[in-house]
Amino acid sequence: MFNVTKKSIQWGEETLTLETGKVARQADGTVIATLGETSVMANVTFAKEAKPGQDFFPLTVHYQEKYYAAGKIPGGFFKREARPSEKETLTARLIDRPIRPLFVDGFKHEVLVMCTVLSHDLVNDPDVVAMIAASAALTLSGVPFMGPIAAARVGFVDGEYILNPEVEDMDQLRTKPDQRLDLVVAGTKDAVMMVESEAYELTEEEMLGAVVFAHEQIQPVIDLIIDLAEDAAKEPFNFVAPNYDDLYAAIKAAGEDQMRAAFALSDKQERVAAVSTARDAIKAALSEEQLADANLGSAMKKLEASILRGDVVKTGKRIDGRNTTDVRAIVSETGILPRTHGSALFTRGETQGLVVTTLGTGDDEQIIDALHGNHRSNFMLHYNFPPYSVGEVGRVGSPGRREIGHGKLAWRALQAVLPAATDFPYTIRVVSEITESNGSSSMASVCGGSLSMMDAGVPLKAPVAGVAMGLILEEDGSYAVLTDILGDEDHLGDMDFKVAGTENGITSLQMDIKVAGITPDIMKQALAQAKDGRMHILGEMSKALTEASDFSVHAPRIETMQVPTDKIREVIGSGGKVIREIVEVSGAKVDINDDGQIKIASPNGESIKKAYDMIWSIVAEPEIGQVYDGKIVKIVDFGAFVNFFGKRDGLVHVSQIENRRLNHPSDVLKEGQEVKVKLLGFDDRGKVRLSMKVVDQETGAEIVEEKKEEKSED
Repeated sequence: MFNVTKKSIQWGEETLTLETGKVARQADGTVIATLGETSVMANVTFAKEAKPGQDFFPLTVHYQEKYYAAGKIPGGFFKREARPSEKETLTARLIDRPIRPLFVDGFKHEVLVMCTVLSHDLVNDPDVVAMIAASAALTLSGVPFMGPIAAARVGFVDGEYILNPEVEDMDQLRTKPDQRLDLVVAGTKDAVMMVESEAYELTEEEMLGAVVFAHEQIQPVIDLIIDLAEDAAKEPFNFVAPNYDDLYAAIKAAGEDQMRAAFALSDKQERVAAVSTARDAIKAALSEEQLADANLGSAMKKLEASILRGDVVKTGKRIDGRNTTDVRAIVSETGILPRTHGSALFTRGETQGLVVTTLGTGDDEQIIDALHGNHRSNFMLHYNFPPYSVGEVGRVGSPGRREIGHGKLAWRALQAVLPAATDFPYTIRVVSEITESNGSSSMASVCGGSLSMMDAGVPLKAPVAGVAMGLILEEDGSYAVLTDILGDEDHLGDMDFKVAGTENGITSLQMDIKVAGITPDIMKQALAQAKDGRMHILGEMSKALTEASDFSVHAPRIETMQVPTDKIREVIGSGGKVIREIVEVSGAKVDINDDGQIKIASPNGESIKKAYDMIWSIVAEPEIGQVYDGKIVKIVDFGAFVNFFGKRDGLVHVSQIENRRLNHPSDVLKEGQEVKVKLLGFDDRGKVRLSMKVVDQETGAEIVEEKKEEKSED
């Protein structure tokens, strides 16, 4: 009944298996990839005809994590998987980016790739497994795909690269100082297609070495996919790439000069208007048959690309007049919003981000429900890209894949320089509002986020800046690497290579390309140019702020204290009675962790001190020889009981009240009276012994009796 094909290799510490022919046989291509005990099923289907007039490639990639894969039931009322999580959205993008450029030019049939996590061993991250499964399914499906690709994750510990480190190591990257890298690389047999990373100030040489290491490690996986395809691939789909040479020639003759003049304008708004006018003029010169051609958009884009790309490679001059290594003019401002905890406006050319930082308490931490367990995050970065930022009218809704992806890239760049939670016990939320955009708004979010957090008083280890690099790669092998690319250079170029970091090294790297891969030499040059650009931007940012500012008066103050774990029960009290009393009396917010760390938060310093003192009185032990303020709670025949240390009481014996004989303690004392006492010690039964007579009741100073020296007589 089944025609099963299965191939396996030993890959790193685990066995990688690809299987097809048993499940989902009606899809054009289905592969179940298993690494260890993590299994992902990838299904590929594609339309056998393009929609009439289709002028773009409609590729859709979905990645789904099923909770049953880890033996879990989803939370919430409905108990089923709902909208994609951030991890699912980011992984779908991770799969899409390296496969999209590898479809045959001109192929505009609808393609759907669905990856479903079926089993998760809590050791091997399913995202890399999904990328391998998707590549294998595409290779088997017969769709015109110039793959296969493979992917690998790389860690970096003690100068050594680690293939496919465990999920736990990557999730706790900030708390593992020896683990300095989380890098995912995808590539073909000959070249790298995609890079995504989170790093802790790696040098350019270390980062390039990690990319090269990953590309070497994926070679056996590519061979495995080819081996599977030789036994199980379907016949290639009969697709003939459209020929629109005649249409392109007509378009070029009708408007090349006008289009070239439009691209010569350095101002974006003027250039956009002039390019639109040139397009209208070209269309006016075409016949109805040419206007109805489905390849009209492709031919028009080819003309625009040839003008922009050719001039850059030949002359080294770009459409805004810069050379290949220039960074646009930068203006950095901080503290521009009076009521926020921290704010910055970062402007680079025609790209601008208004970035705002808010500080919160432990209650504000984000709880993340993942397949491998729940965890909390005290750092969030949210990125918004409204239509007005590019002068357009558009629908405003919930964040899309682009917003989530750009926000995560900026998050990765900045999280490496955050202070330890024990040193800075705040929850940090950064929001980047992109108010203008013409290239690399994610890197503007990095720069603005760094400034905004410093303006809020966050003691970053170092400022972070980011820059986007581009590439023009011609058919003859000539190329130009561009620093700080414009939107048009991104749209019509061959690479979007984003690098963020401090003066000491790289904290995040992301690369997407539109050609069939780039070489290590090109990447090395891009990293070197990016370092120069990053240093320039950091210098410009320093004109606004070089270190953390004072705290905003509107931000909560948080003080931490550590108590023994066996005292936590006493601080909380029966049914939470004690902790509620502390909060009500002091007015501060109190969070207690299982490890005994207590965070006390309030905008009012007096409230924090009051809560701190109340907790300290519960958990601290009185010291023998110390003087304490107390209150008499009960008088008996043999002395007085004094409450002197939180809820602790002790006895002042009648002989320790004054330096004279008393008939009864009530002769000089009354209940409720405030007194000063010295802790003498504890009796055999552990009862507290106090003294009043050795303490000056006015000043609280201890009375020291002077010993009279005896003089010897001759």
